[in-house]
Amino acid sequence: MHALALAVGANLPVILWGPPGTGKTSAVLALGRHLGLPVEVVVGSVREPSDFAGLPVVREGATWFAPPRWAERLAATGEGILFLDELTTAPPAVQAAMLRVVLERVVGDLELPPEVRIVAAANPPALAADGWELSAPLANRFVHLDWEVSAARVADGFASGFAVPDAGPIDPPAPASLAAARALVGAFLRVRPALVLAVPDEPARAWPSPRTWELAATALACAAHDERARAELVIGAVGEAAGFELLSWVRDLDLPDPETLLSDPAAPLPDRVDRLHAVLGSVVAHVTADGGGEAWQRAWALVARVARSTPDVAAGAARSLAGRRPEGTPLPSAMLELAPILRAAGLMP
Repeated sequence: MHALALAVGANLPVILWGPPGTGKTSAVLALGRHLGLPVEVVVGSVREPSDFAGLPVVREGATWFAPPRWAERLAATGEGILFLDELTTAPPAVQAAMLRVVLERVVGDLELPPEVRIVAAANPPALAADGWELSAPLANRFVHLDWEVSAARVADGFASGFAVPDAGPIDPPAPASLAAARALVGAFLRVRPALVLAVPDEPARAWPSPRTWELAATALACAAHDERARAELVIGAVGEAAGFELLSWVRDLDLPDPETLLSDPAAPLPDRVDRLHAVLGSVVAHVTADGGGEAWQRAWALVARVARSTPDVAAGAARSLAGRRPEGTPLPSAMLELAPILRAAGLMP
């Protein structure tokens, strides 16, 4: 439940998998009430493709794909939860029409506000009435969570009421935290390029792609202090094999603090290339969040240190730093040492 609350808080599209009759819909409605967010329930099995792609009508001499009432209500409110229920009972044509809704928040010609969260629920096809497998493109747009039913929790709920998870802050992860998490995922994929994209040969829930690695990075940022929820969300984004590998790699990194590296020119650096990538990525994220010219200049000295041993690692950080130069900040002398690398990266003539 806590992983669901974190996903809603971070605005991650999430889908709950579990048998029918286990309270998935009730939990989402209760979470909406707890957060003060309206919930629009859209049941896939009773909808047509036009309920998501819009119904063509003529307006002012042009064709307009009119959205359904549920989309208009969410747009008028400005925030809320769109709950797509019974996805595995929706036929392939309806699932295809949902693709743009989940990814771009667009229904017909209406764009939903960014504050509209998307939650879905599905029964395993074998347990659904006239069940369909979730299409690979649609599955790749969600973080997949297993809905677990505890007999003790159900018994307590009947006795004293069902608890609603604490969603914490409803705001998305801080930009600095998200940038640092993206740097970690990027460093991991440099050493495991085969995991960038692994399209399944048969129906699958979560699988790695650039889109789901983006979801995994957001999961790392929003669940940094909850190891169990972080694991559920990361694995739910990219699948068990890729997710476990990323989590193990992050756990073993033991990276130095970016501020320590910026303030101490003699601070030790990791020996492994993947850790160097992660270190420089975290430093760039730290400097970007700081926004000051002094931190930006000191970062170049660190990049110059790395360039003496691994210039290819330094080149990526140099490209990122060059695009984040605070206005009016003079160029540091360390950049002269990096001239060959900057030319190779296309940053100098």
